[in-house]
Amino acid sequence: MSEQQQTRSSRIRGTGRRRKEPSVRTKAATVTAWAAAGAVLLGGTGLGYVYFKLNGNLKAVDINTQLGSDRPDDVDNGSLDILVLGSDSRSGDNSEYGEDEGGARSDTAMVMHVYEGHKKASLVSIPRDTLITRPTCTSDTGGGTVPGGEHRMFNTAYQVGGPACAVKTVEKMSGIRMDHYVEVDFTGFKKLVDDLGGVEITTTQSIHDDKSHLDLKPGTHTLDGEKSLGLVRTRKSVGDGSDLGRIQLQQAFMKALINQVKDVGVFTSPKKLYDLADSATKTVTTDSDLASVNELVSFGGGLKGIGPGDMKMVTLPVQYDPADPNRVLPLQRQSKRVWDALRQDKPVPASATKGSAGDKGGAGKVVQSQ
Repeated sequence: MSEQQQTRSSRIRGTGRRRKEPSVRTKAATVTAWAAAGAVLLGGTGLGYVYFKLNGNLKAVDINTQLGSDRPDDVDNGSLDILVLGSDSRSGDNSEYGEDEGGARSDTAMVMHVYEGHKKASLVSIPRDTLITRPTCTSDTGGGTVPGGEHRMFNTAYQVGGPACAVKTVEKMSGIRMDHYVEVDFTGFKKLVDDLGGVEITTTQSIHDDKSHLDLKPGTHTLDGEKSLGLVRTRKSVGDGSDLGRIQLQQAFMKALINQVKDVGVFTSPKKLYDLADSATKTVTTDSDLASVNELVSFGGGLKGIGPGDMKMVTLPVQYDPADPNRVLPLQRQSKRVWDALRQDKPVPASATKGSAGDKGGAGKVVQSQ
């Protein structure tokens, strides 16, 4: 399969300087920004300590330096594009989710496009099993290069070349320059949900999944971090049992998470707000342009008006690979229409995803937000 070649026309930033600004995991990025912003706005004694403490929590990757100038045009029209990854590393605290095989992959990948004016957004999920043409990347294990090639699984980009290779791969696929990069891992995701007090969802049918250790009856549930992680990892017991069904679950959970962030009232409790900001800033790895409390304040302020009804969520148009039903292939013409729409800061047309395997199945209807 050949790599999608998109015109490199666009890019978007939010401030007017350089565009910058985003699992499950994807909305954790917004939660982090809001939490950090609120902590900085608390004021009063101890603010200096809070500022430096939260700054010290942040981890950053200098994507711009690693990728250099061979990237899509950086066009500032007021919009933003953020690559959000959920890391499936099994090292450290994540070892309980499987054996550590010496590397992580991007278990969840989403491109979040915030439209000019920052009142609406589109989110495109990229299935981890998508076969793409991966570009040559710098190795993530101490220098040297890793050759690219055709028919490589999308999630191997992160595995062989880390965040920079993941960003490079998405930019080559889409022709869109990523303004920001945000990564969340298993343990961080759980802690963030717990600090929010859980996320309320309603299931329309039972979910029993041995792999994710999730056991839910039909009805309304407040999921803690462990169960929330189980839900976004659930695969075999919903829909057709594929990763495409899991993506639908993740998108439904994200809407519930956004609602929870809106309703949790952290700004009325300085301690709750600080605890959330402290864990949130420990949870994510960002690009170096976002890796300060000041930048997160600006970033979060630009996203806080976007609610669940303002966000269109789609899956990259794909079909199952005839040679391997466990892999999917991008529908080239339809995928191009999705990326072109974002590049032009326009809504994704419904016809672009019509007939895609990612839109089939009923997994997304299994979970409803309140």
